Amino acid sequence: MYEVNVMSYEIIVNCKNMKSKVLDYPILIYNSFDELPNALMQSVPDRDLSFCVVSDSHVSPLYSEKVISLLETCAKRVLLFEFEAGEQQKNLHTVEKLYSFLLEHQFGRKDMLIALGGGVTGDLTGYAAATYMRGIEFIQIPTTLLSQVDSSIGGKTGVDFDSYKNMVGAFKMPQLVYINTSVLSTLPDREYSSGMAEVMKSALIKDAVFYEWLIDHFNEINDQEPDIVSEMIHRTCLIKKNVVEKDPTEQGDRALLNLGHTLGHALEKYKNFSLTHGECVALGCIMAAYISWKKELLSMDEYYEIRDMFVPFDLPISIDDIVPEEIVALTASDKKMTDGTLKFILLKKIGKAVIHTDVNQDEMLAAVNEIFFQEEELYD
Repeated sequence: MYEVNVMSYEIIVNCKNMKSKVLDYPILIYNSFDELPNALMQSVPDRDLSFCVVSDSHVSPLYSEKVISLLETCAKRVLLFEFEAGEQQKNLHTVEKLYSFLLEHQFGRKDMLIALGGGVTGDLTGYAAATYMRGIEFIQIPTTLLSQVDSSIGGKTGVDFDSYKNMVGAFKMPQLVYINTSVLSTLPDREYSSGMAEVMKSALIKDAVFYEWLIDHFNEINDQEPDIVSEMIHRTCLIKKNVVEKDPTEQGDRALLNLGHTLGHALEKYKNFSLTHGECVALGCIMAAYISWKKELLSMDEYYEIRDMFVPFDLPISIDDIVPEEIVALTASDKKMTDGTLKFILLKKIGKAVIHTDVNQDEMLAAVNEIFFQEEELYD
């Protein structure tokens, strides 16, 4: 694998302990779409297939024509299904429209879906692939930083239901994850920062050395220097690969990837998705670090360092216009709740996350109040 002037990477995700079947799939990191046909032929050598590219109204005008032209060199036909962009479209109604499109165009069990877009597109397409005709194959072509480092990897798919995030879903591993880092240049700054929250989260749970590397290279990361960005994505994907391989269906340690997500998801729902997922994860990580400090797992200095390290990546460390009690109440609907007990991810130290089942509502409320910025504080 070779790219001029820009580092390229290949990661193989091995999920031999998946209950359904043995499946290895590659994560390829390039700086263009040029290698997509070769990558696809390696993973899916059958040319007598129909591909359906699934993309949203923001991404499709940018990249679908290029991707479809490349896919047409290695498929019988390639069609485009486009849906309106936005988290609010990540629901069963959109999936039903995709089912109808596939049936109308006579897609069979041997054919494939291609998720071209961010996390919403990847999750929605993966769920449709897991359920259409009891399962067809799909590949991920993630176009946001957040989807490249997190949601495209590991086989979690799903849609929102009744405003509950990812409440309906399935585990479905892709055949291939093809990452083109050059698409990040068209990503709005806020969305790029959103992805950095998942990068920081990955370092916090598993790799203190990587965490320090992120701090040391924040200028290059924010300037999107190609080699630095490629290395950052590669190292983040390796963390997720190692966790997913050990626990593909989240029966144990894979839950560590949910650092910042319990209160983060509650905040996301409370704000009706007006905040990005990454912004909520950043605030969730700060709240988890705060609880870790109060439980004497982290020192005060470690807590404040973690909090302040989100600032260089333009991520929030406080929020106004909330009712903390209502955010805590929303955690009762969290998918990680088992028999009334919530799995909460805390930090024992930077690079070492642990699962706790003893975080109570008072501790969560104190954490939410910690990030709650009130104007009267300025005059205290």
